[in-house]
Amino acid sequence: MIEIRQENQKDYEEVYRVIKTAFETAEHSDGNEHDLVVALRNSDSFIPELSLVAVKEDKIVGYILFTKIKIENYEEIALAPLAVLPEYQKQGIGSMLIEQGHKIAKQLGYHYSIVLGSENYYPKFGYIPAIQYGIQAPFDVANENFMAVKLNDADTGIQGVVQYAKEFGI
Repeated sequence: MIEIRQENQKDYEEVYRVIKTAFETAEHSDGNEHDLVVALRNSDSFIPELSLVAVKEDKIVGYILFTKIKIENYEEIALAPLAVLPEYQKQGIGSMLIEQGHKIAKQLGYHYSIVLGSENYYPKFGYIPAIQYGIQAPFDVANENFMAVKLNDADTGIQGVVQYAKEFGI
């Protein structure tokens, strides 16, 4: 059975290894996702409640992080990274992490989550090209890979260019 829970400080080393291992074979990776998480944990954009681990038999097998972004004057969230150990992929663990993260984010009052990712994976969680909401990437990227999901039904009128935390180096 898989347990999804908030990451704690004792998990940091194991999470670092999970992320590094998961992205070693990833099709799209800049190779520093594990170091990015360390930097984000120490930033103003870190939201402890949205730093989640998937645990199976006392072993961390997956991780997800949502951090604060700005869209004009609104504080929203970005999903980055999502990591599942290769031998545990395609078992629904990533889905569990995303769904729990969305549930918590909605409870915390966020309206949108954005992600830069696979157009074949994220749409099953409600992500659509962010441009359809009037949300734009701060860099050149294909619309189908820069996506957003609306977390609640509030009509916020949020539109504009995403400002990532400086730790992303964007």
